[in-house]
Amino acid sequence: MPRAIIILTAAIAISLAPAITLAQTYPLKPVRIISPYPPGGGNDILARTISPKLGELLGQQVIVDNRPGANTIIGTELTAKSPPDGYTIILVPSSHAINSSLYQKLPYDAVKDFPPITLVGSGPLILVVHPSLPIHSVRELVAVAKAKPEALTYGSAGNGSSGHLAGVLFGNITSTKLVHIPYKGTAPAVNDLLGGQISMTFGTSLAVLPHVKSGKLRALASCGPERTPAAPELPTVAEAGVPGYAASLWYGLLAPAHTPREIVMRLNNDVARVLALPEIKERLSDQGVDPYTSTPEEFAKLIATDLDKWAKVVKASGAHID
Repeated sequence: MPRAIIILTAAIAISLAPAITLAQTYPLKPVRIISPYPPGGGNDILARTISPKLGELLGQQVIVDNRPGANTIIGTELTAKSPPDGYTIILVPSSHAINSSLYQKLPYDAVKDFPPITLVGSGPLILVVHPSLPIHSVRELVAVAKAKPEALTYGSAGNGSSGHLAGVLFGNITSTKLVHIPYKGTAPAVNDLLGGQISMTFGTSLAVLPHVKSGKLRALASCGPERTPAAPELPTVAEAGVPGYAASLWYGLLAPAHTPREIVMRLNNDVARVLALPEIKERLSDQGVDPYTSTPEEFAKLIATDLDKWAKVVKASGAHID
């Protein structure tokens, strides 16, 4: 064999050795999933649903670390600044693609600083009201909102969250004015709704459907383009009198920039195996989440598409945060 070929072969083998070793040994310690919301919301529930089984496949404990605040920015920045070794990843909702349009300056780049791992699922938002309100349908809600401008308040997971913009979209289409009350996550918003401090919320199905089923909240409609299997009796907002309305969200896992491809694909494959388990699929589906996975490239394309879509919505609504 010519000397040049021998040298080239050796160089290739040496360059691949770290990646091969990394793929074979990862993980050697617990893996942390950042949930950029307080405990109890949809994002947190989803992370805690998949983490035990994911830990079994990885052979290490998977810990959910709640880092709420600033509409996911605090937890997302923490992830961006974490070592790119696969031991810190983040579960983000679709508001990850909204923040770039809402905030003048973000401490990270929503695309360049986060290689996608996989989508985890999607689900509609659910429009729910406090049962003390004399409102039993979307049409009644619109009528009250028009008769008493700014009398109805709705809570969300924060400025720029999917629930916030769902309310903006609802107001734009129906020509009504709902007063937005931002919280540091869905769970605090739902807690105040349960206590009657606010009128309503466009909440994640994971967070609100258990309270609907217990009678503590009244669901008016599903905000997705189709009825949710978790509550098939609920009409969509469009069916209930607001044609053209649809608001749903997705969840996905991201890693810090420069995380080795081998680790990204290991996590991608193991999360897919977890979400394929019948008990996990049933648990999430019962709560209104459609579990599914993607390739990193498919997830990257979705983020890029949503960045463009929500930039137009935010511009049209005039919403922005300095």
